[in-house]
Amino acid sequence: MSVRRLAPPEQQPASFAFTPENLAWAKREMTKYPEGRQASAVIPILWRAQEQCGGWTPRAAIEYVAALLGMAPIRVLEVATFYTMFQLAPVGRKAHVQWCGTTPCLLRGGEEIKKVCQRRIHHEPFHVSADGDFSWEEVECLGACVNAPMVQIGKDTYEDLTPESFEKVLDAIARGESPRPGPQNGRQFSAPLGGDTTLTTFPSSPAPLPNHPRQAGEGRVGEGASGKA
Repeated sequence: MSVRRLAPPEQQPASFAFTPENLAWAKREMTKYPEGRQASAVIPILWRAQEQCGGWTPRAAIEYVAALLGMAPIRVLEVATFYTMFQLAPVGRKAHVQWCGTTPCLLRGGEEIKKVCQRRIHHEPFHVSADGDFSWEEVECLGACVNAPMVQIGKDTYEDLTPESFEKVLDAIARGESPRPGPQNGRQFSAPLGGDTTLTTFPSSPAPLPNHPRQAGEGRVGEGASGKA
């Protein structure tokens, strides 16, 4: 894992504050936890701050969230620098692509997906594209190994990618559309390609139970035909 540091001072905004709508949401989020445990809401509230900031988390937002939750700023900084879901420098206006570079994705063609990022966005990660719309980075396993290769963009994952299907995802985002997340090859979640191969039909009525000594007309073990031992 690479060292994660805040963006340089010249990129940092002077201040941050939640919009009234986001502040009301954050206060409702804090009520989900027992009194004195509001710090437990730091991840969702910090994520909402990142969304308000256009996809990245500046120092002012970290300090604001710390004050809101009654935490030392260093504690919130620890969260922001630990989780790769928090971006510490400005990202693309429309999308920041998190490309999975771990073994399952690489074995399934992930390197070709990386080449699309390098060609369409920037040759190096953590750089914004010339039009300001996109950026990308390499991350560790994103948890969809059976549907490799894949990327995550915001809250959504795009799986079973080929260079062509990934290009279509980026094209849709560039047009301001919201492409369908999940597998891009037509499969349902992690189901086999081609549809069901077992249990494709079901009987119209339940099958009869197998013979059992307790079925009607049968006595207990040790009983005769009359039902008496």
